Amino acid sequence: MNAPFDPGAAGAALALPQPYLLFLGDTAEASYAKTAFGLRDWAGERCVGELALSDRTVTTGLPRLSPAEARAKGARALVIGVANEGGIIADHWVASLVEALDAGLDIVSGMHARLADIPALREAAARNGRRLIDVRTPPARLSVGTGRKRSGKRLLTVGTDCALGKKYTALAIAKAFADRGVDTDFRATGQTGIMIAGGGMPMDAVISDFEAGAAEALSPDAAPDHWDVVEGQGSLFHPAYAAVSLGLLHGSQPDVFVVCHRPGRTHIMGLADFALPSIEEVIDMTTRLGRLTNPAIRCGGIALNTASLGDAEAAEVIAEHKARLGLPAADPIRGGAAFDALIDHCLA
Repeated sequence: MNAPFDPGAAGAALALPQPYLLFLGDTAEASYAKTAFGLRDWAGERCVGELALSDRTVTTGLPRLSPAEARAKGARALVIGVANEGGIIADHWVASLVEALDAGLDIVSGMHARLADIPALREAAARNGRRLIDVRTPPARLSVGTGRKRSGKRLLTVGTDCALGKKYTALAIAKAFADRGVDTDFRATGQTGIMIAGGGMPMDAVISDFEAGAAEALSPDAAPDHWDVVEGQGSLFHPAYAAVSLGLLHGSQPDVFVVCHRPGRTHIMGLADFALPSIEEVIDMTTRLGRLTNPAIRCGGIALNTASLGDAEAAEVIAEHKARLGLPAADPIRGGAAFDALIDHCLA
């Protein structure tokens, strides 16, 4: 299981109340409901249903339940399944969150906004004896990065943009490593990954001076043949989030990185004035910047999110990327021989 790391520095494993009711709010864009989808796909046995405020809201496909109905089915917590820009809790969500507390559910949130800072939630939690749990809270004691070379091996997922598959790719690679008998840990760096893994480091909530140190603490010295598969965050080319990506790159010191990309996306999500970088640019930039703390860094391959494509078109796109880049390319969720080849190259 998890290689040990100092819980005072990197956060002890969470004991979250389960099962979950997934709250979607009024989110109409699937990319902004990635917490809900991630929990459905990687911890589905812990999810009893979803709560939405509108018929136009995206859906996970789980039963739509009221908080009382979810509690009757065994739910113990409502999880805010939205990951919007800025991590805010909208004012018009509050009545539904209070309803959940009144129904006997705790609330789990990965937003930047703190649950207890909202008076109505604080009062309802106290009235019902319920908990308000913020997982996007970094530990109190973090050190700045040292750049010291650590034992063990590390793989980091990086991306051409946000919300295109870095977490799913890291989880799939960690599973594939483990299936081959490789001593492996998935290291979560975002709120959804932390909820799935039961612990991790919320990198985008760490003060910038401590980003690299937080990544070092998350992935400590390990046995020479142990692999930490580190969930990537943001993009080095994102005008808002590149600082998080860079700190994670320097602190995780990856031996191997895998570039994640969604074919068909042309601009940074939500920022139409910024064109998406090419995969070649991402490989070059990641290699040059990553050499600061690991001169031996290399690209292990390309992970393509082909969820919007049919089987034949996905296979064609994967083959085209492999031929053009001279690297293994695969959709980790589709798996198959292409993904096996990517895993072979990462472990080589």
